Amino acid sequence: MTQATDARFMAMALALGRRGMGRVWPNPAVGCVIVRDGVVLGRGRTADGGRPHAEVIALAQAGDAHGATAYVTLEPCAHHGQTPPCADALVAAGVARVVVATTDPDPRVAGKGIRMLRNAGIVVDVGCLGAQADRDHAGFFKRLQAKRPYLTLKLACSLDGRIATASGESQWITGPAARREVHMMRARHDAVMVGAGTVRADDPELTVRGLGIDRQPLRIVVSRNLAIPVDGKLGRTARDVPVWLCHGPRADTALWEAAGATSVPCHVAHGQVDPVHMLAQLADRGLTRIFCEGGGGLAASLLGAGLVDELVVFQAGMVIGAEGTPALAAMGLGKLADAPRFTLVDQRQTGPDTLQRWAAV
Repeated sequence: MTQATDARFMAMALALGRRGMGRVWPNPAVGCVIVRDGVVLGRGRTADGGRPHAEVIALAQAGDAHGATAYVTLEPCAHHGQTPPCADALVAAGVARVVVATTDPDPRVAGKGIRMLRNAGIVVDVGCLGAQADRDHAGFFKRLQAKRPYLTLKLACSLDGRIATASGESQWITGPAARREVHMMRARHDAVMVGAGTVRADDPELTVRGLGIDRQPLRIVVSRNLAIPVDGKLGRTARDVPVWLCHGPRADTALWEAAGATSVPCHVAHGQVDPVHMLAQLADRGLTRIFCEGGGGLAASLLGAGLVDELVVFQAGMVIGAEGTPALAAMGLGKLADAPRFTLVDQRQTGPDTLQRWAAV
C-alpha cells in the first residue's frame, strides 16, 4: 500500500485508541484496524480496564483476517499476562502485514513483539504516524521510563493571572465553553488532582458532567495533614467515584477511609507533600495520566519540581488586580534561568476566553 493509504488507516487506529484515554490504565490506550484490499474488516481499541487488547477486539470483529494488514498504534505485546500475547493472535489469524506506529518500551515487549511477527513471516513496517503515537502514549511511556504519570496542569485565570478576587470569589472567571473543555480534558485522564485549599474553597465534585460519560476519572486530593472536610461533595461520593488522598505520614485518615477514600501515604519535604515521591506512588498504583486543577500551592510545587509535562491555560478577558489570588503560589525563583519553560503548541478561542496549550521544554 502507499504511504498515504497507510497514514489514513493508522490515523483511524489512533483515533480509536484515543477513545480509551482515561479508561484503560495502567495499560496503554491502543487502537487497531484490520484492512484487506482497502476494506476495513475490523477495528478495536483497548477495552475499559485494559482487557481485552485492541488487536484481539479488531481480529474478533474481522472474523477472517487471512492475508490482511493490521494497523496498530503500539507494538503488539509479546508476553503472557492476563491474556496471551497479541503478537501470537496476529500470527494465528494469518495476517500478511502489520504496520506499527511506535515501539513499546516495556521490557517485556521492547522489540520482541515485532521479532515474533517477522519470525512468523509477517511483513512489519514501523513508524507510520509515529510522532502522533508517541504523544498519544506519552502517559504509558512516562510511567515506564520516568516512574511517574504524565501530568497536565490546568490554570483558569484573568488576564493578569488571578484565579479569585480578594474576597475569594472565583465562580466563574471563565465561561461555559471553557468549562465544557475542562470536562472533556478530565475525561481523557486517569485522574483529576487538586490541593486541599481548592477543596476547602470550592467544595468541588471533580467529575465529568454533561458529556454522557459513564466512566469517571479518579479524584485525588493532595493534603499533608488532611485538613479538609469529610462531609463535602468528595467525602459524600467517595464510594461512588473513587477518591485517593495523598497525605503526609502523620495525617489521620480514619474518617476519610470510613467514607470510602483510599489513603496514599507520601513523604513530606519543605513542609508539604513531596511531589516527586507522590507521583512515584501514584505511578506504582498504575496511573499514567493526571489532570491537575490546582490550586496555586500545588501548581507551584509541581512546576518547581519540573513535573509538569503540559500546561493548559484558560484566560478570561478581565483583570482583577494585585489584591486577587494569583494562579501560582511563590516559587522562590531568583533568576530567570531557573524558571520552568514551555513552548506553545496550540492556541484558540473557546467562547469568550482563550485556550493555550504549552509543552514542557
